[in-house]
Amino acid sequence: MVIYEVLKGDTEKFEKIMHLYQKSIFLYCYYMLGHYSEAEDCGQEVFLKAYRHLAKYNRDTPFGAWLYKIAYHQCIDVIRKRKLAKYLPFFYRDEKENKHIDQQIEALYFDEFVHKAMSKLSSEERNLLILRCVEEKGYQEISLILNQSSATLRKKYERSTAKFRKYYAQEKGVGSYEIGQGSGFEKTFS
Repeated sequence: MVIYEVLKGDTEKFEKIMHLYQKSIFLYCYYMLGHYSEAEDCGQEVFLKAYRHLAKYNRDTPFGAWLYKIAYHQCIDVIRKRKLAKYLPFFYRDEKENKHIDQQIEALYFDEFVHKAMSKLSSEERNLLILRCVEEKGYQEISLILNQSSATLRKKYERSTAKFRKYYAQEKGVGSYEIGQGSGFEKTFS
């Protein structure tokens, strides 16, 4: 296995791991954070942390689940820092110093209504929906990532999808019965 080779000193083999998971980790981070540049930075940090802590990897857990767990915690850290950053404008004299450059890029990569509906969910709810619907993870793998039972996750998923549908309908200005066509993200909740 590639992991054993990396641990034995063949660090170039880690590049294979990165190529295998890079796109899915980036997309996961992007859906969690909603910002292109933050997702890129977060994804890079995930692989750095995975490389640094590879010796701590428990081989009883699927490697992908371990990597997503690192990504989840990294995204939560970014979200916490973002909340703190809301207060930073009060310390700047020039508001331009605090604006995100990636706001223009976001419009190209993420449906506005989905983004608004997702932003109303808690980070735990967003995470569950992304892992289940976008990343197409099974409850068993999600339970390894989030350290929760499959039964608990199923219930949380049902509540989260209902909330998402409600928020999405509000954002689109339609009744929830009309949802089913649009960005493609919401059809996974039908």
